[in-house]
Amino acid sequence: MNKGLKAQMRKCSISIASNIAEGFGRRSNKDFRRFIDIAIGSLFELQTQLEICKRLDYLNEKQFSGYFEQTREIERMIVAFRKTLKNN
Repeated sequence: MNKGLKAQMRKCSISIASNIAEGFGRRSNKDFRRFIDIAIGSLFELQTQLEICKRLDYLNEKQFSGYFEQTREIERMIVAFRKTLKNN
């Protein structure tokens, strides 16, 4: 796998968790939701990078499907959690 792509995927993965943690430390749900949205954006970047890996034959279809489905499950969990945050 390309070193730059691998590094970018790691950065996105770390960014997802880091933004959720940073948002949790904010004083309002509004700020928390904003950081959740940033985390979702990083997750979408990761999904795109997985697609690139598949197209460049760094991942076979089975590997891609497994990883992509894991990211979709994380996406569903984050979106569901975001919906629980009130607007204050």
